[in-house]
Amino acid sequence: MEFQRAAARTKVESTRRPIAYTVQSMLAGAYIGVAVVLMVSAAGPFLAAGSPATKLVSGLVFGVALTLVIIAGGELVTSNMMTLTQGAIGGRISWREGGVTMLFCFVMNIVGSFAFAALVHFSGVLGPETPGGTMIASMLTAKGSESTTELFFRAILCNILVCLAAWSAVRLTSEGAKLAVIFWCLLAFITSGFEHVVANMTTFGLGLIGGLPEASWGEFARNMAVVGLGNLVGGGLIVGLGYAVIAGPLRPRLPLVPDAASAPAATEPVAVQA
Repeated sequence: MEFQRAAARTKVESTRRPIAYTVQSMLAGAYIGVAVVLMVSAAGPFLAAGSPATKLVSGLVFGVALTLVIIAGGELVTSNMMTLTQGAIGGRISWREGGVTMLFCFVMNIVGSFAFAALVHFSGVLGPETPGGTMIASMLTAKGSESTTELFFRAILCNILVCLAAWSAVRLTSEGAKLAVIFWCLLAFITSGFEHVVANMTTFGLGLIGGLPEASWGEFARNMAVVGLGNLVGGGLIVGLGYAVIAGPLRPRLPLVPDAASAPAATEPVAVQA
């Protein structure tokens, strides 16, 4: 927990170099975009064939997203929701500092995601005639048809898993173990159909830049607000606050009670003073 609190302090101080922090946050948005493009490119043909393995294939390849963020380095708002919450609870940063840093990261994740989506659009690899392009359109249709309540709770469930992956990776020393836990957590959230705000940035970016009728700026704004808030609850409140309570100082510390067999025997009465 002390490592996380120190990391929160480092993140806040990093914003004092706004250009560097902007690049780090944009890279994280692009890294998640890499996973989105890989996912639809791999799973698109399965969707076109009506295969029930579509969701599983999507989950199997999406782990590259958080792997790049953690190993290569990037500022991802969804994992920062956990870290900054823990830093604020531990007193290493103020709630205002945490909120400003989170908002900065969120906006730059959007910029990075849209920049990457533009590169993909002009490359033509996800044209409307391709299975991947068709899958992007179907994803946008599905997200638009989900109610606000559904989006919110799917987002909570998503960031519980994403932040558990990040939390576990920090606690592990083996690179192989880190990769394994990231793989399993992201497999769970993608295959289950949960909602990740940064992944949705690239999905909507591809739709808006490509002029797909399934995408609109209004729906993009709704998704960012609702999914972003749900991710904050899952990552900040449930995982971040949860482990902060476990680690203390919110946890009550019980006095040590000496074992009766090991306690020294009294040889003379103890005087009691008023």
